[in-house]
Amino acid sequence: MAHTSCVGFRACREDIEDVLRMQRSYKVGLALSGGGARGLAHIGVLKVLEQERIPVDCLAGTSMGGVIAAGYAAGLSPDFMEAEAMRMGSLRRLLALADVSLPRRGLFEGQRVREYLTKHLGDRTFDDLQVPLTLVAVDLNTGREVFLSQGRVTDAVRATIALPGVFTPVERNGETLVDGGLLDNLPADAVRHMGADIVIAVDVTMEEGIAFSLIEALHQRRYIPNGLVDTIEVLYRAVGVMMAEANRRRLIEAHPEVIIWPAIPPGVTTLTGFPRAAEVIAAGEQAAQEALPCIRQVMQEGAVHGSGSSRCSSH
Repeated sequence: MAHTSCVGFRACREDIEDVLRMQRSYKVGLALSGGGARGLAHIGVLKVLEQERIPVDCLAGTSMGGVIAAGYAAGLSPDFMEAEAMRMGSLRRLLALADVSLPRRGLFEGQRVREYLTKHLGDRTFDDLQVPLTLVAVDLNTGREVFLSQGRVTDAVRATIALPGVFTPVERNGETLVDGGLLDNLPADAVRHMGADIVIAVDVTMEEGIAFSLIEALHQRRYIPNGLVDTIEVLYRAVGVMMAEANRRRLIEAHPEVIIWPAIPPGVTTLTGFPRAAEVIAAGEQAAQEALPCIRQVMQEGAVHGSGSSRCSSH
């Protein structure tokens, strides 16, 4: 009698999910926004989706959302990413990744960050990923957003986190790529383009200023002039306003079936929020738990009609 076997619980579950995915008449896409340390809430959301067997057929992410999305698509479990976030939680460990590049086009070269990403993602290309993935960047030469879904994953992640003025841009095929959050900080439209019938969007964008914590951290680097720090503060307050407005426009255009807004604890900001990783991840878990009735309702309708028709949100 023919039979199949698999090694380990995770492998067996993935085999079963592959079969169920083929039987479903709809695809579920997950869009993860940027937001620095606030983006650790995405790990909490993924933990709940896995626990509740909510399928994720495709992923898109911007900036920190891109980091988490890439890790998950590469097969890193939410539990592993949570443990790594806790390990990297100290400001000292984070600043150890900073390789100052002044007077070039960003404060940090980003090579140490690339090495850190390679440690966990290896030399994987997008074709090697377990879940289809799109990362978002902006080409400074054209002012247009760029969907990254080919080539080395680490190169694409390095591009989507290249916050202008902080990390040097990534040069690729004549493009000068920087953080996609400038135009599309919550890429719900990207997963829609990937064929998702049901889009779950997770938004952790800060509503005011995205670099207050970065400024505080930079003040601790004595060789960076205070005048330069003040200039960066003004710049990123403006960028924060742009990102919030871009999110609103994108949500209207993409019309995701489910929107999750984790209640990030007060005082958790882009960089200095990392030491509070446990709180931020817990906020993501709570928000996802509260969104489960909404998600199940949309999926039930998708099972009947072939796509989601209801839309709801969870704060």
